[in-house]
Amino acid sequence: MKKFKRIFLTGGLGSLLVLLSACGTGDVTAESSGLWDKIVYFFSRAIQFLSLGGNVGVGIILFTIIIRVILLPLMHYQTKSMRKTQELQPKIKAIREKYPFKDQESQRLMNEEIQHLYKDNDVNMYAGCLPIFAQMPVMIALYQSISRVPELRQGHFLWLDLAQPDPYYILPILAAVFTFLSSYLASMSQLEKNASMTVMNVVMPLMIFFMGMNFASSLSLYWVVSNAFQVVQTLLINNPFKIRAERAEVARVEKERQKALEKAMNPKKKRKKR
Repeated sequence: MKKFKRIFLTGGLGSLLVLLSACGTGDVTAESSGLWDKIVYFFSRAIQFLSLGGNVGVGIILFTIIIRVILLPLMHYQTKSMRKTQELQPKIKAIREKYPFKDQESQRLMNEEIQHLYKDNDVNMYAGCLPIFAQMPVMIALYQSISRVPELRQGHFLWLDLAQPDPYYILPILAAVFTFLSSYLASMSQLEKNASMTVMNVVMPLMIFFMGMNFASSLSLYWVVSNAFQVVQTLLINNPFKIRAERAEVARVEKERQKALEKAMNPKKKRKKR
């Protein structure tokens, strides 16, 4: 659960392409049956409605931004929950070090102590997962409406033929750059570096780039807008530079407090020696 949540937060939609595609790959039309296909088609109609002057590229941009703005409160709640959990990681690590044995009793005691830690700090370890599952159907439907509805793979936008890959690779490069930035900025706020996340920060942008070279430009446009929004969102509600500055200030204050405490204790020690 934690790994899934971390991937979603740091990689944006690009990190979940396998899941997105698993919901179906065939074309969706007005005659398609099934509840999911109807939802996907409804999203496509909304994009077409926003296609000012019949420009599907504009519709994709506007609808993607609207959906991301609507989901912003959920993302904000999720980010706050994740940050609270991250701040507890050093204490959780210390608890785990207390129970090096893997027997059932040790694991039970360790889990109980971790649960008490969460409770004392008013952290619900599952609360951060709820917004993810609320967002996922919407995000998947948005992605699939662009990839599976033929009408959204037609037309032109700027230099692009939306049904064809970008001939100049501009969108694949931008999509890869924004995917990297969104995941890198999110990982900057973590207290402990994670090897799997470091690999993900490199692998996902490369995957997005190579897929953008071969997929219709409409999908590349969607990836660019979605991940660019993710970058802005991270800087607004989970700014890693601000978080690092706050942690540095807390560490500085604590260091000064320790120095003052040591200074206050020294005269007492000298008196005792005399």
